[in-house]
Amino acid sequence: MPGGRLTQQERQQIAIGLADGLAYAEIARGLDRPTSTITREVMRNGGPAGYKADLAQLGTERRAQRRKQSTSKGRQPLERADGRDPEAVREFEEAFSAIFIAQGLPKMTARALACLYATDSGSLSASELVAHLQVSPASISKAMSYLEAQGLIGRVRDERRRERYVVDEGDIWYQSMIASAAGTSKLAEAARGGVGVLGSGTPAADRLENIARFLDFVSESIVRAAEQARDILHPKG
Repeated sequence: MPGGRLTQQERQQIAIGLADGLAYAEIARGLDRPTSTITREVMRNGGPAGYKADLAQLGTERRAQRRKQSTSKGRQPLERADGRDPEAVREFEEAFSAIFIAQGLPKMTARALACLYATDSGSLSASELVAHLQVSPASISKAMSYLEAQGLIGRVRDERRRERYVVDEGDIWYQSMIASAAGTSKLAEAARGGVGVLGSGTPAADRLENIARFLDFVSESIVRAAEQARDILHPKG
């Protein structure tokens, strides 16, 4: 199995595979690469719908240039207290945040959330996030306020009474899914309300009724799946 970074030709093959509707695993087999390599490559470069081989190659070259410049200025990657490879963790955070970005999160917000998930404690202070992401305190404050408003993180105080942001607090993922289902249900209700306005039996009303039925089913399925899977978030050891 080949190692090292993906070549431009391999990136072109990835783009062709995505256009043909192939799964990441199929593309990976064709290139004799791990599936995780293809997944990271696609999600950090626009996702399956926005992946472009040339732009992905350019992005890789730019990142390599930035790392080279940082090294030449004496800014070596900081050693991690947990002993993990700093570069490998950074690449994981980048790929994970790309998934959040593809789902609609702002870039800084996505980076902060990925950073939190890559910690053993599941929590970081604002100053730790500033140092890790090399951004301003204002950027972190804005990003974390957004995540908190969306119910994706919590906020606690440590033994020194310092605020820390957490991703393992309570049922955050469960509550997020329930909130998503509630939003979907409201869309269904609104669509069904248009049926009477547009006239039952008309093409427009039939379209809205079908949309409402679909959204009802999706909303109910989300709630049912979240209830059934809730214990996965808190395995009993």
